[in-house]
Amino acid sequence: MSYNPITYLWGRMMAFTEIFKDDNSWNEKTVIGFMSFAVMTLYSILDLGTGLLGMDLALHEYIYNSFLYLTVGSFGIAGLEKFSPTERAKVNNTSEEP
Repeated sequence: MSYNPITYLWGRMMAFTEIFKDDNSWNEKTVIGFMSFAVMTLYSILDLGTGLLGMDLALHEYIYNSFLYLTVGSFGIAGLEKFSPTERAKVNNTSEEP
């Protein structure tokens, strides 16, 4: 049996869509926050590289700020949900079941 990269990529793409279903163990806000953080990091690395080469990487400040707010908002909301009293009550109720 030969290796088919298209089948592999399709399977990985379908596995990615499993994250956004209602019955999963992933926190979607954290996934979106991580993606936004990855874009910000990529921009910073590219900006540093083009600066070392003497070129200017033109990106409007409001675009970068929108990724910043998205990252902070996603991780902030996910963090608040983790430590909220209702979330603790859900964890305590499920652990007390026989």
